[in-house]
Amino acid sequence: MRIIFMGSPIFAVKSLDALHRHHEVLSVYTQPPRPSGRGMQVRPTAVAEYAKINNITCYVPASLKLENEISRLNQAKPDLIIVVAYGLILSKAVLDIPRFGCINGHASLLPRWRGAAPIQRALEAGDKQSGVTSMQMQTGLDTGPMLHQISTKINHFDTFQTLHDRLAILTAESLIHTIQLIEKNNVNPIIQHESGVRYANKISKSEAELDLTQPAQLISNKIRAFSPIPGCWLRLRNGNRVKILKANIKEGGSELPLGTAVILDGRKKFGIAMSDKKVLFLDELQPAGKKPMNCADFLNGYTIESGEIIWEYGNS
Repeated sequence: MRIIFMGSPIFAVKSLDALHRHHEVLSVYTQPPRPSGRGMQVRPTAVAEYAKINNITCYVPASLKLENEISRLNQAKPDLIIVVAYGLILSKAVLDIPRFGCINGHASLLPRWRGAAPIQRALEAGDKQSGVTSMQMQTGLDTGPMLHQISTKINHFDTFQTLHDRLAILTAESLIHTIQLIEKNNVNPIIQHESGVRYANKISKSEAELDLTQPAQLISNKIRAFSPIPGCWLRLRNGNRVKILKANIKEGGSELPLGTAVILDGRKKFGIAMSDKKVLFLDELQPAGKKPMNCADFLNGYTIESGEIIWEYGNS
């Protein structure tokens, strides 16, 4: 197959690598370089870096709506355009170019979790299962017929990072299998049922602040969904802001006021009493401007005592 690949983040690299090894990747399209990281240095996308290392022609248009971009795609005469986490909308003019259309590798079991943040929203919602879908693209947002799916169990210890990495591999496998079905003329498109649609809205920074008045399970899900990026955080009563990257919830806070520090085992365990009579034990934290650390190392740098109220509702 003569393929044009469109994708940007590290999630898309597994798919690009599989396509590069099994088919003819004519060119790669990716987002333009943008400032990122603590130093806000301008960096190319992970897909652009892969293309450079493997000598694949790479384009970084700000839009695919311009006539010259559509003309260039037409002249390439691709059999397929494969899209994985690209970040730009494809117009009908682009969708109509390839002989076999455009296929999207999406990190959810559609129609559940259409949209920008399917991995985070599945974890946040407490889903027990996730997966990937290869879908024939239409002009709507993740609305096209499904061509192939692979499911995976969401484990209680999964975070955004672990599920992200697993789904990246499954997306590549699903796309390769879908192309094999196309080559054998054995595709069986399945229309998405609107009754199962859920939208995975983009993550906003304001969502990452934890509210300990919410149920413990909801907070646990959110910590896993946002770890390590953007990272859920608390603003302690003393004004210090700290990210919570790993945590576990235990019974035992029934007699403690909300926000009370619980320090056990010679300051090796550190938790905060929650509103539903449970304790949120903080296993990995990251104070502002510092590297991630375990709770013992965190307590070494802060004069927090057991029984002290260190968080209160509305303190931020």
